[in-house]
Amino acid sequence: MRLERFRWWHITQVLPIEADLFGAERWSAPMFWNELANGHFYLVATDDTGAVLGYAGLTVQADEAWVQNIAVRRDAQRRGLGRLLLEALLAEAARRHAPSVLLEVAADNAPAQKLYAAYGFEPIGLRRGYYQPSNTDALIMRRGTDE
Repeated sequence: MRLERFRWWHITQVLPIEADLFGAERWSAPMFWNELANGHFYLVATDDTGAVLGYAGLTVQADEAWVQNIAVRRDAQRRGLGRLLLEALLAEAARRHAPSVLLEVAADNAPAQKLYAAYGFEPIGLRRGYYQPSNTDALIMRRGTDE
């Protein structure tokens, strides 16, 4: 498994993962194009054949960083790939001197919340009905750089 910068040619492999994991709330190709065009930090995890196993993105603005997404293909889950991607995002946030890292996670996604808590993220708020069309609430979590 290898981490590398997310490039435009990865989008075609990422879209089926998005559809499988997030259904109607998936990101579209233009959304990924926009993230890349704006220079945000995105990584893909690939296997020996170059197939995308997962991906993650981070936006850093002024004094804070936001985890945009972390996704791991179902058949590659439970192998530590999500942790590896999160650690890479946190390292980039530290490299850019962002004093805090924030993220939004579905309020009903206990496994992801547990992962984030293990890295020092704490709940700081709730966005009611944030994820559409399911109307699922999003838990806002924050991690300070002293973590």
